[in-house]
Amino acid sequence: MVNTCPSKWVNDIENDMMYHSWPTGLQELLRATFPGVIRQIRRNFFNLVMFLDPVQEESVELVKLAELFYKHKIPLRIGFVFVVNTKDEIDGFSDAGVGFYRLLNYIADEYDVSQALMSMVSLYNKVNVGETLSVDTISAYLKRKFPKANAERILGVESEYDDKRKDGALFYKKSGVGALPLALFNGVPLSPDEMDPEELETILLQHIMDSTTTFQRAVFMGQLTEGTDVVDYIMEQANVVPRMNPLILSTDRKYLDFTATPVVDDWEDTTMFSFFDSRDKTAVMAKRMKYFTNNDDDGMSAVTMWIAGDFEKVSGRKLLLSALKHVKSSPGVRIGVIDNPSGKPSEDNTVLYRAIWASFLTQKNKAAAEFVQKLLKEQSSQLLQQGTKMKDLLMQGMDKDAFEKKFNTLEVDFIRTQQIFCQDVLKLSPGQRAVISNGRILGPFEEQEEFTMEDFHLLERITLRSSAEKIKAKVKQMGMKPKQASDLVMKVDALLTAAPKGEARRDVHFIKDSHSVLQLSPRENEVFYDVVAIVDPLTREAQKMSSLLIVLSQVVNVRLQVFMNCRAKLSEMPLKSFYRFVLESDVAFLANDTVSAGPVARFMELPESPLLTLNMITPESWMVQAVRSPYDLDNIHLQEVNGVVAAEYELEHLLLEGHCFDLSTGQPPRGLQFTLGMSLDPLMYDTIVMANLGYFQLKASPGAWILRLRKGRSEDIYQILTHDGTDSPADAGDVVVVLNSFHSKIIKVRVQKKAEKISEDLLSESNESKGLWDSIASITGGGSKKDEGQKKKEEVLNIFSVASGHLYERFLRIMMLSVIRHTKTPVKFWFLKNYLSPSFKETIPRMAESYSFEYELVQYKWPRWLHQQTEKQRIIWGYKILFLDVLFPLAVDKIIFVDADQIVRADLKELRDLDLEGAPYGYTPFCDSRREMEGYRFWKTGYWASHLGNRKYHISALYVVDLKKFRKIAAGDRLRGQYQALSQDPNSLSNLDQDLPNNMIHQVAIKSLPQEWLWCETWCDNTSKLAAKTIDLCNNPKTKEPKLTAAARIVPEWVEYDNEIKQLLRQIQEQEEPATPSQHIKDNKRDEL
Repeated sequence: MVNTCPSKWVNDIENDMMYHSWPTGLQELLRATFPGVIRQIRRNFFNLVMFLDPVQEESVELVKLAELFYKHKIPLRIGFVFVVNTKDEIDGFSDAGVGFYRLLNYIADEYDVSQALMSMVSLYNKVNVGETLSVDTISAYLKRKFPKANAERILGVESEYDDKRKDGALFYKKSGVGALPLALFNGVPLSPDEMDPEELETILLQHIMDSTTTFQRAVFMGQLTEGTDVVDYIMEQANVVPRMNPLILSTDRKYLDFTATPVVDDWEDTTMFSFFDSRDKTAVMAKRMKYFTNNDDDGMSAVTMWIAGDFEKVSGRKLLLSALKHVKSSPGVRIGVIDNPSGKPSEDNTVLYRAIWASFLTQKNKAAAEFVQKLLKEQSSQLLQQGTKMKDLLMQGMDKDAFEKKFNTLEVDFIRTQQIFCQDVLKLSPGQRAVISNGRILGPFEEQEEFTMEDFHLLERITLRSSAEKIKAKVKQMGMKPKQASDLVMKVDALLTAAPKGEARRDVHFIKDSHSVLQLSPRENEVFYDVVAIVDPLTREAQKMSSLLIVLSQVVNVRLQVFMNCRAKLSEMPLKSFYRFVLESDVAFLANDTVSAGPVARFMELPESPLLTLNMITPESWMVQAVRSPYDLDNIHLQEVNGVVAAEYELEHLLLEGHCFDLSTGQPPRGLQFTLGMSLDPLMYDTIVMANLGYFQLKASPGAWILRLRKGRSEDIYQILTHDGTDSPADAGDVVVVLNSFHSKIIKVRVQKKAEKISEDLLSESNESKGLWDSIASITGGGSKKDEGQKKKEEVLNIFSVASGHLYERFLRIMMLSVIRHTKTPVKFWFLKNYLSPSFKETIPRMAESYSFEYELVQYKWPRWLHQQTEKQRIIWGYKILFLDVLFPLAVDKIIFVDADQIVRADLKELRDLDLEGAPYGYTPFCDSRREMEGYRFWKTGYWASHLGNRKYHISALYVVDLKKFRKIAAGDRLRGQYQALSQDPNSLSNLDQDLPNNMIHQVAIKSLPQEWLWCETWCDNTSKLAAKTIDLCNNPKTKEPKLTAAARIVPEWVEYDNEIKQLLRQIQEQEEPATPSQHIKDNKRDEL
């Protein structure tokens, strides 16, 4: 269809000068490029044809999109088919579509095609929103742009620029491609949803990328060579059809069931027929059906079509006439006819059908077909209505006496049977039409819906290609009579094509399978599955696959071959973990017939000397926490454990994820707030929308949830227009989402500003109450119960920290105590829940009660679209910097991050109140005063020296964040975007939480804090220690001194704090049950990894 439609091509990639510098060789397709790069090759690989009515409002944005692709030199050949008025007497002064067409022809002929495209855009720019192109706009444009042109010669009835105006409309009607506007990409029509201008740009680019893969394969396999015309190659593919008909090409298909044997041959008994089931009714119809044929040389018909309709109506006669014309030009097709009268069958409303049936029974095939075609013409129908006798319409060569006798004696009972078949099996109302092709039902048709001879050609082609041709070849070998053979082809085709489709089997033969192969034989004398696995054994995927294959062999009988596809050379050990995939082959029961507690991952015979960390890898939408274990799961040293190390994990939440976009701008509404709850409690969870992909996430659990815009600025300014992937109507304001499986639930929400709020900024300053944003993805601990509403938020000192492992939780408690001892301001600690141990979460409420502070545990699931880290330490670093805008409620204006291994010696209120001078956060620069460490100061040479210039490199152990400013300038979105780009290289961002903000210092400013805010022995000299407001236990790359030793030596008060915390924990433990497995673990004196 690409090279046959009457397109007006805007460009030609192969011949236009604007593309002359591009390479022409097909081998360019196989050249390596970065992912997502569109190859610029001087061939017409990608062809877009737009069918437009120039006066339709939708045409405006589509033409502008075409200009966008053209101006940016996307390798896409663009053509237009304009569907306009086809009347001869019409002119461009009375019809805007015709005037538009003639004006473009004038510009293209007298100037060039590119200027014609620009003129199209200019014309549409003159059209106001909600209006359509008018003749006044066209005339005014012609007069202003081309003042010397003769308007009558261009737009008038005798226009010289009217060439091929009718071709577009005629081709559009003949091709049957669907409602305007529409587009074909390489001949494939885009769906109405894809034609949305908001989506079309992305969809076309995706089609280009997908088609590139197809062309690459064709070039590699030698199917597409240098001498081949690319467009000809596209049009020669097996899936190319001459006409589009959604009804024929639809994959949603219904079939007759031909598997029954006729119970009786008599179809005159309508009472008995009405009691048959669908299969038996179909069997009777197939047995008694008569056919118009145009058989192949072998007498067989591979395609059988039944035409059902009321042939006393024009629509029924047209349908059957088109079918008979098709048969005349298509050997191997036969046509059966079923009457479906609009009323109760009688002699008066079945005249034509009784004549058709009489000709079937008394005439030879050719004579009957010619007579029926004559009978179906409107002239014959009018003659019969005017009183002409049927015998007067008979043709030469017919057996007239036999016909008259049969016609005059035919009863209508069998027609009543056919009507029952139409109603009960084909699901047609009286008078409705349908076509059945080898058992596939197409219909019912609408009264005005046409099914032309071209549609019958397409239907035959699709039927043959699907399976009929292959079935005919097999049946032909059976030596059956033509009628029985054609029946068998029809029935087998219906049976096979109605069956669910499966993957075709491909046998892979291995030349050698004696080495590096594991063989598992199946159980004898049973059906088995043949399974072949090819795997690199030293990969995480192999660890998972081995467990899957073991379970598979327990569930079904398999013959298994596992080929080891090992890498020849390794620079390092590729696997650094022991792995168990938890998958049960069956439900497990205990000895007393009760269900077991649940699946278990067991690690047996592990080495005892290494330091191990236990980590859980879960599906993306699961939020799993360790809920019971007295052990330090981050620092497992089996030599120091008597017995078994056990941990219990719990699936706490399922994640609801989504993407939100503003329908007006196409951009994410950054900062928009959503709430999630149930009918009785609508405010259970809430979150904000990121600028990155409009992403948001909310914690949930199985059940029906309601997603709403949060009351306040979000609800005041925006409204929800549509949503996808939800469980409520797309236009419902309250979005209902049902979580009824453990699979991911990802929704898409489109919003729009209210008309009266169109100029308002969602993130502008407001005086809303502190309760505007509740905790985002957070859970309140059981600490202080004081009413926060009675305090001013400025009085609370918000401290954020992360820790993983018992050792760092020990440091964390000491840091908390040092903060409390040096301030009189109320303190609220915020901890990342994801990596806290069960024992810390159990004791923190008691500590909060003892020291009168508040705390909150916050959670956030690393988004699936953001590059994942695999090492636990780097994941924690990521949480320190990447999600600051979504971790905390808006009521928190500032938050201070303090490393767990830090000791505070000053009131952090000073730091909170420090003027950041417009920067979103403040960090302390690394010290320069300890000269003997000069060789370790990596930021003074190479990349960092040139990137920073005169700026300092800052340490991430302590920083203060102005969250209002941070969100206002989209700092979080910028940091995530830069992280996504840099983290693809495993050698970049070696200190993720530190390198990222320093690398972004030119885009997201850093306020350099006074040096005394962070003292570290590694980098700072002893003299400066006296003024230190916090002391950080930095790692020393020179001495590698353990942190516990360093803490007691560097910070005298650290031991006092440590003893005080130990005393508190002992008191807590004494109040608990006395015997716990933790008594069997020695004190951990070791730094974690």
